[in-house]
Amino acid sequence: MKNIQLFTENFREFGLGAFPYDHDHSAMGEYHFYPEQGFKGSWFDPIADWDFKGPSWLVTSPHMDGVHFMEQQRVTKPRDRKAIPVLRAGDIRWTDVTVTVVMCAPITTQISGFLFRYQTSMMHYGLFLAPGGIELQRVNKLERKVLARCETDWNPDIFHELKVTVTGSHIEGYLDGRLCVKADDTMYTAGCIALCACMPAQYASVSVTTDEKTFAALNKERCEYEQKLAGLRAAHARPVLYKAIDLNDFGAGRQIRFGHLTGTKELFFIMCQPQLRIYKDRYPFISCMTAVSLDTGKILWQIGEPRDDEDVIKLTTDLPFQIYDIDNDGYDEVICSWDYQLMILDGRTGEVKKSVQTPLNDQAPETVQSLEFGVYASNRLNVDAIRIVNVRGKERPSDILIKDRYSRIWIYTDQLACLWKFSHRNTGHFPYAYDFNGDGKDEIFSCYNMIDSNGNLEWELPVPTDHTDEIIIGNFDPAKKEKQLAIVSGWEGFMIVNTDGSIQVKDINGHGQRISSANYCPERNGFEICTTTYWGNNGIIYLYDCRGKEIWHKEMLCNGNMVAPVNWDGNGTELILLNGDPKQGGLADGDGNIVVQFPDDGHPTLCAEVLNITGDARDEIVLWDRHKLYVYTQEGPAPQDKRGEYVPYKYPMYNASNYRGEFSFPRWVKK
Repeated sequence: MKNIQLFTENFREFGLGAFPYDHDHSAMGEYHFYPEQGFKGSWFDPIADWDFKGPSWLVTSPHMDGVHFMEQQRVTKPRDRKAIPVLRAGDIRWTDVTVTVVMCAPITTQISGFLFRYQTSMMHYGLFLAPGGIELQRVNKLERKVLARCETDWNPDIFHELKVTVTGSHIEGYLDGRLCVKADDTMYTAGCIALCACMPAQYASVSVTTDEKTFAALNKERCEYEQKLAGLRAAHARPVLYKAIDLNDFGAGRQIRFGHLTGTKELFFIMCQPQLRIYKDRYPFISCMTAVSLDTGKILWQIGEPRDDEDVIKLTTDLPFQIYDIDNDGYDEVICSWDYQLMILDGRTGEVKKSVQTPLNDQAPETVQSLEFGVYASNRLNVDAIRIVNVRGKERPSDILIKDRYSRIWIYTDQLACLWKFSHRNTGHFPYAYDFNGDGKDEIFSCYNMIDSNGNLEWELPVPTDHTDEIIIGNFDPAKKEKQLAIVSGWEGFMIVNTDGSIQVKDINGHGQRISSANYCPERNGFEICTTTYWGNNGIIYLYDCRGKEIWHKEMLCNGNMVAPVNWDGNGTELILLNGDPKQGGLADGDGNIVVQFPDDGHPTLCAEVLNITGDARDEIVLWDRHKLYVYTQEGPAPQDKRGEYVPYKYPMYNASNYRGEFSFPRWVKK
């Protein structure tokens, strides 16, 4: 039977130099669409690592003959909870294929080779030149298993041909035309390919072929999916531009809050520009705060000095400010920290109504988690984030939580009197406040700690490392009477936690970064939970059912995936916001299909937010960068439904954060 070429690469289209990468190896991609700039051809690097310096992959031509190689640059090894370099290409639908790679591994101490039936950088098969032989491996999240090994010599000074043929569950691996390893395994039935090496290695060429029957089946599957996807997209409202606002010189990254500053229905946003002090983004402070009408685009007031440079977007933490009517006078205030002051500003004018100095850094430095350089950089606290809470059991929330980056929490009243301080291990990024025990007062869940309303530790999770990035609470499972916590905690993964501190589910699925819950799959019981990864194995989205069982996984070819729920259609089924890019982003359905795409109209793509703006209960999408802010709404009116209008319960607007898990739980309101 004739072989059909599916993919071929000799790297001649690449100029010499680094394959595109984030030169800062920063956290920007956690919640910004921040693609690496440059020519990528058919390839994508799904690995992000703060330990890296320089590029992972380099196009070279060292042999004076003009031949180009793709060269892996890192010196590493397979380790628990640590990614190794990967460069992927091809079609995730490939099934029975032959993959041939010509490569040289100049050192024999670690594995170098390629991956196939690649689902994600954490789920695939691999064929490797290994110390003393050839290995066929299977990777399933943290499990790396050798399926077959052949003891044989290979030469680090020459190029070898590595080849794998995979038919159904049968896998055969060849070295220079000689069958060396074979195995049968049913875990992965389809996937693309990737280069993968733990040590510097050179790749000269890559080829993927299949037989005519498999090729015909692949084309049929691709056509059927494209037809299905076209139908799915036609069933959803098309996004249309509702508003475009010029941000002039006060634009920023994801440092934005929304509220009703003048006590009317008019919606405003406040955008804050940062400056960075001392070390990276551990001591940022607000340098300019601008209040703008979302209706007219006009500035209501501005504090500080705006500046128009790229540094204003390069912040990967929160800034300490919220919009909330803290004194219940009908007008939103701005609660913020600026220059070692905790302040309440009049939302109408920006004038200071109340202020107090931030707490003294009087705790022994050696007891403070992740304190840079092991010493305080200032006498007083540089506030990391602010949250509105209700630890006093008032009729409405009127207490203010402030925190440092990773170790300490303070609670203040609306009169800026300090109620208590808490410090035990890590705080995580954005603690969650909720009346878990029903006494009318908020408890605080912070990283792995449950703290009572008086600042005492009730319990802590038996989790030894990392910290919690995002938290949500809900009745995910209708069989459970009590609410549960769902969290993502870096390399401690995704967890569902009961309110007594017992862990129901734990899946270390990569470095868990973002989380949301909503009715993504109405045909299933309860509410699904969506998570995504960033550090290490980047951009893997998982969808779980209400009990934490994985439904599907999908590796995105970009960063900045928000995985926020969107009430786009108003029919009770939520979509998942990825990002604002017209090619890689859009809104996905509960099966992972991108069913709503943004127009390719030059709109900003750096930042994305979900917000109900235009009057009906459906959500709009706000997209912005430091120059422009666009709002997209639906084409056409909201649907009529006998149940009423779909107005889901969502996270309150007055507690915004870049580390906020998102939820959207059903509620129908009769008109």
